Amino acid sequence: MLLIMWYKLIYNDLHIPQKEHAMGEIISHPAFDFNRSIRLEARPERATSDAGALLIREIMHKLKIDRWLGNHLVDFRRGDLVTHSWRELLRTKLILLCQGWRDNDDADFLRHDPGLRLSVSDRRGDAALLPDPGASVTSGNKTPSCPQGLASQPTLSRFVDAVAAPENLPALHDSLAEAAGRRIRSANGGRRVATLTVDVDSLPATVHGHQPGSLYNGHYRERIYHPLIATAGELGDLLGGKLRHGNVHTADGAEAFILRILDQAERKICVKAHLRLDAGFPSDPLLAALEARRTRYTCRIRKNAVLDRMAQPYLKRPVGRPPREPRIWTHELRYRAKEWSRSRRVVLVVQEKPDELFLHHFWLVTNWPVEQVDGLALLKHYRRRGLAEAHMGELMNVLEPALSSSPRAKSHYRSQVPRTSAVPVDSFDNNEALLLLNMLAYNIVHALRCALAYTTRQGWSLGRVRDQVLKLGGRLVLSGRRVTMILSGGGSRYWAQLLAWLQRLHPVEA
Repeated sequence: MLLIMWYKLIYNDLHIPQKEHAMGEIISHPAFDFNRSIRLEARPERATSDAGALLIREIMHKLKIDRWLGNHLVDFRRGDLVTHSWRELLRTKLILLCQGWRDNDDADFLRHDPGLRLSVSDRRGDAALLPDPGASVTSGNKTPSCPQGLASQPTLSRFVDAVAAPENLPALHDSLAEAAGRRIRSANGGRRVATLTVDVDSLPATVHGHQPGSLYNGHYRERIYHPLIATAGELGDLLGGKLRHGNVHTADGAEAFILRILDQAERKICVKAHLRLDAGFPSDPLLAALEARRTRYTCRIRKNAVLDRMAQPYLKRPVGRPPREPRIWTHELRYRAKEWSRSRRVVLVVQEKPDELFLHHFWLVTNWPVEQVDGLALLKHYRRRGLAEAHMGELMNVLEPALSSSPRAKSHYRSQVPRTSAVPVDSFDNNEALLLLNMLAYNIVHALRCALAYTTRQGWSLGRVRDQVLKLGGRLVLSGRRVTMILSGGGSRYWAQLLAWLQRLHPVEA
């Protein structure tokens, strides 16, 4: 009896681990004083907090975007020293961004997460989880050593440096329109859509530090980069991005950027592209270039003294008692600014708001014929820019690109002063590469969001997709060479519908 009482005392009060499995699982009984009925199993090689990485890899596999980009990037490494293939590094970076892990340092913390290792690896079965010298990944004509975890932080940092090289940055730019085109065509029977509206706008990318090219912007009242972003209108895909210095004008470099995006859209996504722009962009060279390529555009233009005089005869309320609801009407006019080479169709939009003495108004310029699109229809079309602005906001608020590369020299390495200094990298190009990688990760999660909207018949924000569907816990069960993922969380009920929908996607070319 005394022996039993002594055993219970030790067992209940000291919480000595009772059992250690061969695979390293430690089982402790009990684990919590508040409820001694709870048992804890610590199985780090069998549990994951990022089960959604498997869905991200499946989307990438269906769209073949990792294969396309891997084929267009130049690998500068020596083949005999390679452990992680180029595509595995690309998948690692993109999947971490999709799952909300913004920094390369997170790769060290998650290096042995089984869900991430399965999602990143090229190896089949359970070879990605178990050290297996016989299973290896080929890179070109070389056979590297077998990776036994995710790439480390220094390896991922060198990967970003390589992607930002002049030989690779153009392919990274093109990957955005390529990914958007593959998603849209796969959902459209493999064909391009008839028309697509492209929205282009600038937005602030706040930085914390003195990254090269970041400057204080008086309009936004903070230190920023000022990138250009192009989106596929109401569809939500990101088509292109261009990092710019923090104090540049909204339209700086916009003409070449817009024309390139339109060419890519008509080659990969649609038969004919249209354009919507905010008031900071319209200029005679840009509008003339759009008219020369027969692109329909709708732009807001800034007010000036001439436009104000033109508007005065039309700023009158209709006869009758003012309604309690706001009302809007339009007027068709022709206008030629001093710097314009020709007159163009402008639409005066007049707004009447309840309890306000004066009417509000603004102007739109367009080359749509009035017979095809009248003033009210043009206003409705322009106001759908709000959807594009919402998608840009999701990029900055949900993925939160960390544009933190700066040319700081390493003062110590392993507690010693380095004998030689490393070759400095172009930090501005590195930050542009980071922005583009975040935009590509957005397109991948957006493809999953579109699948969820189709299967569930409800709207999804990017944050909700990540929180409810991707950030799920899971437990792996190994049987032979088969791996079974047991999901936790309410979002797991969407997985069967999603995977069934992905199986029906029209295949896209590699």
